[in-house]
This record gives sequence, C-alpha cells and structure tokens, in this order.
Amino acid sequence: KKKKPKLLNKFDKTIKTELDAAEKLRKKGKTEEALRAFEALVNQYPQSPRARYGKAQSEDDLAEKMRSNEMLQKAINTYDEVVSLPNVPSDLIKLSLKREADRQQFLGRMRGSLVTLQKLVQLFPNDASFKNDLGVGYLLIGDNNNAKKVYEEVLRLAPNDGFAKVHYGFILKAENKIAESIPYLKEGLESGDPGTDDGRFYFHLGDALQRMGDKEAHKWYELGYQRGHFASVWQRSLYNVKGLKAQPWWTARETGYTELVKSLEKNWKLIRDEGLAVMDKERSLFLPEDENLREKGDWSQFTLWQQGRKNEKACRSVPKTCTLLERFPEATGCRRGQIKYSIMHPGTHVWPHTGPTNCRLRMHLGLVIPKEGCRIRCAQENRTWEEGKVLIFDDSFEHEVWQDAENYRLIFIVDVWHPELTAQQRRTLPAI
Repeated sequence: KKKKPKLLNKFDKTIKTELDAAEKLRKKGKTEEALRAFEALVNQYPQSPRARYGKAQSEDDLAEKMRSNEMLQKAINTYDEVVSLPNVPSDLIKLSLKREADRQQFLGRMRGSLVTLQKLVQLFPNDASFKNDLGVGYLLIGDNNNAKKVYEEVLRLAPNDGFAKVHYGFILKAENKIAESIPYLKEGLESGDPGTDDGRFYFHLGDALQRMGDKEAHKWYELGYQRGHFASVWQRSLYNVKGLKAQPWWTARETGYTELVKSLEKNWKLIRDEGLAVMDKERSLFLPEDENLREKGDWSQFTLWQQGRKNEKACRSVPKTCTLLERFPEATGCRRGQIKYSIMHPGTHVWPHTGPTNCRLRMHLGLVIPKEGCRIRCAQENRTWEEGKVLIFDDSFEHEVWQDAENYRLIFIVDVWHPELTAQQRRTLPAI
C-alpha cells in the first residue's frame, strides 16, 4: 500500500483547517473560489509551502478550464516558487517539481522541463523514478546519448527496473544494436512495471526478433494486439484513426481515387522519362533510404512532396510530373505521406516493416520494372509491379520487398489520404 505523501511542515500544521477548506473548494471543482482562497493564504502566510502548492494546483486547474497557456505558465512559476521556500517537506518538493516538468512538456518547453527534471535528480539522487523521467526528457529532445547514460545509471542502481529496461532497449535498437536490444525490451515488458505497456516497445521487440530470424516475434505482435496497441497482428501502425476500413491491398475503385490512378497510368512514360533524366544527370538528388529498413542493398529516393509540402527545388527538375499532380489534393495535401521516385538496385532486401499510420494508402506506379526478381509482400500476399500500372496497398500493414533482378527497379510512390477520413480530419490531423 502506498504511503500518503507528507505535505505539511510544522507551520502548515497550525493552519491546517484553513488549508483544508481551500482544498475542499478545489476538489469540488470550484476553481476560481479555490484560487482566491489559496491566494489569500499565500498573502497572509508567504512562507507556507502548502498554501503556495494549493495556489499552483488551482492555477493549473483553471488553465485547463480556460484552455489558457498563459495561466498554465503562472502555475509553472508557482510550482517553482514552492521549492524555494524554507522547510518544504520533501514529498511536496517532489510533487511540485514533477508537475512543473510535466506542464512544461505539455507546453512544448522541453529544455525547461529537462532543467526541472535535472533539479529533481540532484535533490533525490537515489530515486530511480526521477532518473527514468529525466531519461524520457532527453529522448523528447532527441538526445539519445544522454538518455542512454541515465538509463545505464538507473540499471546500476536498480537492475530490475522494467521502465529503464524498455527504454534502454529502445535506445539500443535505435543504434541498430538489434541483438543487444532484445533482452532489455523483453525483460522490461515482462516486468509489467508502470510505463512499460506501450505499443512502441512491442513494436520494436517484435521487429528486432524478426530481424534476428526469431519466430517469437509473432508472439509479441499477438500480445501487442491483445493489449490494444495494434489494430491487428499484421496492422501495427501506432498513429491511427479508429474505425477506418483496413485491408492490405486495395483497388482503384475501392479508394474512390480513380481519376488520379487513370492520370498516373496514362502519363506513366512522362513521369518515367523525367525521373530517368534526373537520375542520369544529378544522381545526388536521389538520397539513400535512411530509416534503417534495409537488410542489404542499395535503395534511394527522390522526394517531391513531404507531409503535404511541395519541394519547389525538386519539382523544378521534374516540372511536368509535379504539374500533373497539382490537380489531386488527396495526394499533394496528404500530410501523413510523401510523393517520390524510388529506385532499388539488385541484391536489395527490405526488412518486414510497418508504416506509422493507418491514415494513408500508398500507390506504386511501375516505371522501370525488370522482367523477374522483384516482388512485394503486404500481409500474407505477394505481388509484382508492372510498367505503367498502379498497385495500391495500406502500408500500415506489415510489408517486405525483394529485389533480386539483374537490373534496377524504378517506381513512383504517391501517398493519399485514407478515403474514409473526413475533410475536417484531413485538415486537422497532425503531420507525420
């Protein structure tokens, strides 16, 4: 059973009745009245940590009610003031700084939050949970190196800490230390510790096992599905809109984007020729795939639209192709996708992988396709490309690619919004 935190110092015990009355107002949802009561107490007893903390909580509640970032910043400042008062109970310091860091993160002030978390760790060096939070703080600003150091320290202090294990495994996997990441991810998930039951960890453990050729990958995908993290064992995207039609392969008619498909197939030679011209003259425009999806080989891409934004410079190299696409906002406005040329050379294998979201469908237009040796699997079905023809699949389902031909394969990739998304969702869904 968790011990109740001690929030009152000697002085605050003498004004407990007044503090309790103000807190009662707050708990009843009388936010403005509670704030006025705590402000009066702070004015009367400026050295009272509990009154100051109550004021911060009331400002926090009011910020939520008003949806006001300005009020939330006031709450953050007041949480910070609590800690600078004399004789503050350590439990109150912990609660104040933890909440301050959390609210800073909510406002996107990641570096400010990091400073607050560092303060917590300095004040309570033996509390592994604060170090764990600090590690997350580093991960949120993309500082994996410092996050790694923090989790190594936690695991020295508490070798069985499941939260530290899953995050440490996650970092090792990001460093492509696939085999090393597996025991940490697995033991962390098996621990059942708070914060470990997260779709990302099932996703990366399954992926690591799959890359090692370990059949146990399926067990973890199944478990992730049962825990509600994946839409199915095959469809493992993590940024989803619930209730969208889900199937690996689609026909043009099913998508409703028949005009776009007709236009791509009718103009495929124009799209191909502009792509080939860029390939021949300026190879540097094609950039190697950088998401660590290849087991081996050579795979590069030349991107025209990314997250619904047109790359003007790239489009100057293939002007007719870009003009052709401007007519189709379902593609150019798809902020969860790209439009790009993709070239894959012989001897390439792309690991089984899953796209990030179920909010898009992916069209592949064949431009230069060797007679045999190239295939794509989506879920449990293999298909091959044809020159001048569009293949459509949902890349939130597991897919894998083999290029064992004698010559390169060139395709044109066009992502489109999932047809069941409303106009409002297309406007408001955050980019990926």
